[in-house]
Amino acid sequence: MPYEIIVASPSRIEFREYVERDPVANEVLVQTYVSGIKSGTELNLYRGANPFVNEVWDKYLRLFRPSREDEELPAFFPHTLGSWASGVVRKVGPGVRKFKPGDLVHGGWKHRQTALMVEDKLYPIRDETVLETMLFTDPSCFALAAIHDASIKVGDMVAIFGMGAIGLIAVQLAKLNGASKVIAIDPILGRLEVAKELGADHLFDPREGDVSIAIKELSGGNGVDVSLEIAGSYDALQQAIRCVHREGLVVTAGYYGDSTFHLDLAREWHHNRVTLRSSMPVWGCSHRHQPMWNLARIEKTVIQLLEEGKIRVDPLIGARLPFERAAEAYTMIDKSPDEKVKIILTYDTENIEV
Repeated sequence: MPYEIIVASPSRIEFREYVERDPVANEVLVQTYVSGIKSGTELNLYRGANPFVNEVWDKYLRLFRPSREDEELPAFFPHTLGSWASGVVRKVGPGVRKFKPGDLVHGGWKHRQTALMVEDKLYPIRDETVLETMLFTDPSCFALAAIHDASIKVGDMVAIFGMGAIGLIAVQLAKLNGASKVIAIDPILGRLEVAKELGADHLFDPREGDVSIAIKELSGGNGVDVSLEIAGSYDALQQAIRCVHREGLVVTAGYYGDSTFHLDLAREWHHNRVTLRSSMPVWGCSHRHQPMWNLARIEKTVIQLLEEGKIRVDPLIGARLPFERAAEAYTMIDKSPDEKVKIILTYDTENIEV
């Protein structure tokens, strides 16, 4: 039987067997070739640093709350991991019209050796497109949603905190959207070098001094028009608030796993009347420019940009590890990220029965 990756308990990766059935109706059975690890969301799931572990997500109230006496808190562990993958079609249901066995496809499925997908949730991969390129569909969706939420205009000066996959893609999209200057902020020098290669105009290492003051001085004392916080760091969020001009905009697209940090709202936030905007294209949240824009259009747009090479992703690939070494991959991201922006899992395609 095939295997999938689970986090059995905080920081403990295991492999779990699952039973795979033949596709029916409009289902497609895909054999995974490569899948990409999300160093933000997945890392917090891996660490157990998310509210789902100890609280109930109330879908009606849309808030996290303690479990009531008459309800049992769903066990979070074991939990599956993964977001986007690429592979080859092995079997199709009788209602499938878009794909046939042998077609290369990509879509949103977990780190597992095979996946049973609904036809409409898969995208074809053109012959000239590298399988790994399309793994960046997921981070590109979050990056584009953040750029839209930032309402970047031609001539705007933009600061982007966090040069992970989403941040580095956001650098490129901000330039495509007309930003005159893009400032990249990250404590990992290798990632800043990649940001420069991808179009960032100015680079700042927050370990070298007060980034906000440096950005204010760079902008002639005014501050940037908009800052994007994509690191998932409260410290970076504090700096993002400090570096925008009066009545400026701060957009957050990172996942904040550490709830111990104290965000100070008595200073620049209060005195400069800063707007703080959360960017979230999933979890049932609508696009700010609905009904013309939605998640489906976001996905189709970034796929086109990736296929056309308008979003460069090759410099973002930090390491490729076999599926069997998944535990090592997560430890690498958790303990020694360095310049390794995106970790890709590769799959043995010869020893899987489908």
